[in-house]
Amino acid sequence: MIKTNLTHTVVNVPIDAYRQDVRVVNDMIKNRTGAGSDFLGWSTWPKDYDKEEFKRIKKAAKEIRDNYEVLVVVGIGGSYLGARCAIEALNGLFAKNKVEIIYMGNTLSSNYIYQVLEYLKDKKFAINVISKSGTTTEPAVSFRLLKALLISKVGEEAANKAIYATTDKEKGALRQEANEKGYESFVIPNNIGGRFSVLTAVGLLPIAVAGCDIDAMMKGAYDAMELYDNPEIEQNECYKYAVARHYLHKSEGKAVEMYVTYDPNYTNFCEWLKQLYGESEGKDGKALLPSAVTFSTDLHSLGQFIQEGTPLMFETVIFVKKAAYDVKVEHDEANLDGLNYLEGKDVSYINSKAMEGTLTAHVVDGKIPNIYIEVARMDEYHLGALFFFFEKACAMSAYLLGVNPFNQPGVEIYKKRMFQLLGKPGY
Repeated sequence: MIKTNLTHTVVNVPIDAYRQDVRVVNDMIKNRTGAGSDFLGWSTWPKDYDKEEFKRIKKAAKEIRDNYEVLVVVGIGGSYLGARCAIEALNGLFAKNKVEIIYMGNTLSSNYIYQVLEYLKDKKFAINVISKSGTTTEPAVSFRLLKALLISKVGEEAANKAIYATTDKEKGALRQEANEKGYESFVIPNNIGGRFSVLTAVGLLPIAVAGCDIDAMMKGAYDAMELYDNPEIEQNECYKYAVARHYLHKSEGKAVEMYVTYDPNYTNFCEWLKQLYGESEGKDGKALLPSAVTFSTDLHSLGQFIQEGTPLMFETVIFVKKAAYDVKVEHDEANLDGLNYLEGKDVSYINSKAMEGTLTAHVVDGKIPNIYIEVARMDEYHLGALFFFFEKACAMSAYLLGVNPFNQPGVEIYKKRMFQLLGKPGY
């Protein structure tokens, strides 16, 4: 499904030297003995997920698709990134979905919030609010404003039927409100953190509303779970990736991992990766800085720096081999642009040669290590596998680094400072 190619890393990654460490960490993940092990629910989720809730997710998605023009997904971080990256990767940026998906609660920009609220005034919309607590500032502000707008349009009874809450099973402000108001609700599992939650109701409800096949997605994740449950590094593509990035960071002094895609549809997949790895590893003064570019677009902005700038990075190229759609370059009699040499060629072919040329330029001429990850195609099955691939690799990588992959104490610091400035009681 997914291949990890380490022939472009400039230096030889000593896979054998990691053999025992990988076995030890694999046992930590499997037996749930490492730091933060209470949050390893994702590691068996493709098998253990709640099948009855899964049926309710599909039913609710159909209700939304049949009755509303817009679904507003309210959440921040893992509460929206997984769904957004999946929907864009599968449907593209200009999809003609029956229901438009809009995202709120991921910013405190008054400009953005105002414009979305104005847009929704003439739309029949439903809300999927996603928050374990219901008190996280960004989504809570947007949800309060959205509720007021929805009630003003349709009344409180109809508004309550148009709100779908994904939250804690038993506690928290949003759980209390959902119970009191009668919102249709889904569960964020207690043993799965937000950035690992895309294959739970957190991601699956919006993804299903967008018309994507969540059965195929879970099948891909299940097959990946089975495939990567292997402590032998030579046979485990996701562990190869984890070891390679660890080696380039610790032994070669690389400070930045730059995720590279060659399709704007996958830009937000890289945003999901940035959160997954940045929040999982960035603690105790350790870890790589995750960054991302979309080529060939960013070759015309950052290309010079990547090729000849400070050698602080390596690249992880995620390349989807088969495009979902294609177009051919046509003949032009005048040929003023000089492109007739490409006549009859698919644009996907041209894009693949841009990738190959860039890979050679960066590795051979620029001496920039590249990890090359190839995905056969982008569909629900392969995307489900890809989600699990990177989650499992993240756990391996973080444990090799010596940090707890599943906490994020530093995130709370900005909140405390913000609450002090805003005059929140108790701060």
